[in-house]
Amino acid sequence: MIELVDYQFGPQARARLAEARDPGRAGAVAALETFYHALNRRDLDALSAVWSQDELAQLNNPVGGILRSGAAVTGLYRRIFAGDLRLTVTFADAVTYWWADAVVFAGRELGQYHDRDGATVPLTIRTSRVFGYDAGQWRQVHHHGSIDHPEELAAYQKAVRG
Repeated sequence: MIELVDYQFGPQARARLAEARDPGRAGAVAALETFYHALNRRDLDALSAVWSQDELAQLNNPVGGILRSGAAVTGLYRRIFAGDLRLTVTFADAVTYWWADAVVFAGRELGQYHDRDGATVPLTIRTSRVFGYDAGQWRQVHHHGSIDHPEELAAYQKAVRG
């Protein structure tokens, strides 16, 4: 089944780890919302809990490049959360592709961050997040994010990398 859903998971997203154990669609959505809760609140424990720790879990994004393994993904977010960047994003406008034990959420992250001078900088990322149900919980196994505008990409990379 394929459907268009405007999730609007952003700064107000909730931590729903217990619900992410539900093997149905509600559990997958709970895991997705928990990820955005963790990202917006810089909660590394919650973020790690919804990312697969498999060696082949993969993140492809403009800051981390291609990373493989849950440990590498956690390491990237640990560095981002420890830095000065104050990122907020909202996941919206998503086409959702459902299977019995996997789901792809493909949409947009709309947000902002504050640069080193304190200026608010808008950010738009095309994103796909793949979750699978394994060992009693929905976990993210793949993420791909892209920034369309070269100037926006360069500014974001500079802000994250310092």
